[in-house]
Amino acid sequence: MTAAPVHGTWEPAPAARWEDAFLTGNGHHGALVLGDPHDDRVIVTHHTLVRPNGGEHARPPELAAALPALRERLLAGDVTAAEEFTDGRPLQWVQPFHPAFQLRLRRPPGADHAYRRTVDFATGETTATAGGWTSRVFVSRADDVIVQQVTAPHLTLDLALDHRLPGAPAALGVGHGAVRTPEGAVLSLRARYPDSDRAYTGVTVAAVTGGTAALVPPGLLVERAESLLLLTRVRRHTGELDVHAESRALGDLMTGRTYEDLLDRHLLHHRTAYDRVTLDLAAAPADRALPGSALLGRPGSPALLERLFAAGRYHQLSASGLLPPRLTGLWTGDWDTAWSGAFTTNANLNLQTASAAAAALPEVTEAHAALVHRQRDHWRENARAVFGARGIVAPSHTDGENGHSYHFSREYPLHLWTAGADWLLKPLVDHDETHGIRDPRTAEALAEVALFYEDFLTETEDGRLTVVPSYSPENRPANASWGTVDAAMDLSAARHALLTAADYHPEHAARWRALADRLPPHRINADGALAEWAREGLDDTYDHRHLSHLYGVWPLEEITPYDTPELATAAHRALDLRGAENDSAHGHLHHALVAARLRDGERVAHALGAVLAGDYFHTSLMSAHYPRRDVYNADAAHTLPAVLIEMLVQSTPTRLVLLPALPAALPAGELRGVRTRFGATLDLTWTPGTTTAVIRPGRTVRVELRTSSGTEPLDLTAGEDRVLHLKAR
Repeated sequence: MTAAPVHGTWEPAPAARWEDAFLTGNGHHGALVLGDPHDDRVIVTHHTLVRPNGGEHARPPELAAALPALRERLLAGDVTAAEEFTDGRPLQWVQPFHPAFQLRLRRPPGADHAYRRTVDFATGETTATAGGWTSRVFVSRADDVIVQQVTAPHLTLDLALDHRLPGAPAALGVGHGAVRTPEGAVLSLRARYPDSDRAYTGVTVAAVTGGTAALVPPGLLVERAESLLLLTRVRRHTGELDVHAESRALGDLMTGRTYEDLLDRHLLHHRTAYDRVTLDLAAAPADRALPGSALLGRPGSPALLERLFAAGRYHQLSASGLLPPRLTGLWTGDWDTAWSGAFTTNANLNLQTASAAAAALPEVTEAHAALVHRQRDHWRENARAVFGARGIVAPSHTDGENGHSYHFSREYPLHLWTAGADWLLKPLVDHDETHGIRDPRTAEALAEVALFYEDFLTETEDGRLTVVPSYSPENRPANASWGTVDAAMDLSAARHALLTAADYHPEHAARWRALADRLPPHRINADGALAEWAREGLDDTYDHRHLSHLYGVWPLEEITPYDTPELATAAHRALDLRGAENDSAHGHLHHALVAARLRDGERVAHALGAVLAGDYFHTSLMSAHYPRRDVYNADAAHTLPAVLIEMLVQSTPTRLVLLPALPAALPAGELRGVRTRFGATLDLTWTPGTTTAVIRPGRTVRVELRTSSGTEPLDLTAGEDRVLHLKAR
């Protein structure tokens, strides 16, 4: 191996666009740091900041009484029947995510030189320097506060909290405060949403060392100081917020502590998590030294994959806490965020968090679990209102507050999607397997999914069960409407949910396994491909960004090259035929994840190459939804680490697969600290001649080891390291 990979990125100029701002966050607060020496802007975000638009009061449609008639029509062959399964409401978007304001520090113009801005993934700290001026920012995981320190000889600047960001509503009711307290100068910004009793308030406490600080409402003027320390929090609320209490809390945190003290408290949480897993692809030192903007121009460089892997884990961690990552992670500089900056649960959320278990970020899974369990009451209401059933049904879109299924239309009948609860619980099951402890909340939720299927599945004349209505996000058959019968994803989800619930609840196992056994098998169509709809007569639509029908391949293990080779061949054919439609980044990387499970390294490389060469990444190393950096979106940034891990290591509770889909372009490397679902930590090193795996098991287990040399049993004993030296590939 060469010198260690870079755990950060840098640029030789300030960010001219908020999309290029370096990012930091603690899963509650986020900050976008642009780093201009003369107009230093830090855009403040918070996971709870969603603008009321009516979605906060929306409820699922009361359609259960009409369900029997719909089923009868669909089973009789009426391919458009589901278009009438609605209460007639127009499409209602979920509450859109938005920024709070920007901290704006303006300095007099001057001749600064030797500019550089950096973000350190291992610390979460962004730094900008120019001449003697330095601005440092991080968001504390220990104290839930945005911390900024600015230093310069004879530092002179004015500070303000500025809400004027793109798309901010003209009717936003904004009030400013500027007072001097024992804690220091306190600036506040309160914004009330139009036509709502809801508001948010930001509070910044400023401590100046040397020089003078004068309140110049609504801001602060600092002259000839040595340094300025700022602590900022934002709260969403109804009614009034006690600004004095907030300022006292921030002042108490600041008292007797330096910037370095606050950073040390944060590092106990952040660095510990970030350092658990590393990837080294033996990249050229010259490439590793490049700024991100230059490295992005070398899509074939292993250094780019190294840096994007590190950045992806960093951004995932930074966006996960109160909630998991949104479509934009935890960040936006614009009030008009695409798709409301929400959680799209039918693909994007699970793709973004796909590496959490293997990449040793339980913080991400815990945030995902928080979203799931906080909304289960709403999911019960979805099951009752739409399907007349017990149990739970997850929505396809949520703003993080409202978990009701109300975002749907004729072209997107998302209220028909019943696979969501199993899909969203799968990462929690993976977490339980990885750590060897079953979370009782996961067990309860799985039982509720099984209860839903007990009530919802419909018996046909031949004694089989069917999923009707059924929906494959967000596709439709070539010869039918969107709402149909027996979508492959729905069948995989129903089987997996029933069998997994049976595993967690042995007292109900016989009943739930019997239901799973009565579900129809997957269908192989005339093209030799796994059909997206198992129902005969429904023709596939191949050119689509989603790969919902391959849920059984990834993330499930229902279809594998080892256990179900015929279905795996059909799934591979389905992948061959799948188009990229509108080149959504999530589609390319979902394709790569499925290809890795099917042991197709070159297809993985092709899908990765489409993203790396397609100009999907901003210089912040946050990604876009479409090529040419169109629409700020975290899918590619957060999913890429999962793709790289899946092509190197795959595991189940009983199987370990090493180098299943390694592209030829990556002949050497080292992955350290990856976690397996049988409770071991693994370090993997490979070169063209040798492969070495060091396995550190946390429990005693026998697994099946699969490598390019074949298959053999592997006995592991808790606490005893096992070193494997494998033959050349």
